[in-house]
Amino acid sequence: MIFTEKQKGVIRGVIPAAVITVLGMGGVSLLIPMSALPADEAAARIAWALQWAVLPIFTLMISVMRVANYRFSSPDDIDGSGLTAGTERVLVLRAILQNTLEQSLLAFAAYVIWATVMPHSWLRAIPIAALYFVTGRILFARGYERGAPGRAMGFGLTAYPTFGMLLTSAVALLLRLIHWVKG
Repeated sequence: MIFTEKQKGVIRGVIPAAVITVLGMGGVSLLIPMSALPADEAAARIAWALQWAVLPIFTLMISVMRVANYRFSSPDDIDGSGLTAGTERVLVLRAILQNTLEQSLLAFAAYVIWATVMPHSWLRAIPIAALYFVTGRILFARGYERGAPGRAMGFGLTAYPTFGMLLTSAVALLLRLIHWVKG
């Protein structure tokens, strides 16, 4: 398969994001001491996940504020997307907001599911994922106007920890189900 320059640019962004995700989630998270984790009880685990979910939700809030502040200062956009076609700048800000909304919802769910499904020591991955989320959103927003290659690293750092957590949680649940059926 022959890739376009944009596709090559995306690959150059997402491969490092995948490597950073694996190293961070699998290695750096081990630097968090077990004593920092909550009690190994369902309520404490969920509370831990919810506390770290503030970071993705915070990025969502900032995205909303960026659109609102721009609209307020733009005579062409102040009436909102229901009444105007939108300038190029507000369309970019709305696209970033939409993607951040989607990613925030997935991350929020991933953190809570992870906290309830995975072994206690694995809760250390949640803060790393949340920090990657914020870093990824910053890179995504800063690179958005450079096209797909410009936002690839940010997208990867945002999405890969979440996708990995959801996939790993699903596999863990499937293995439990198989064990339960056999047992």
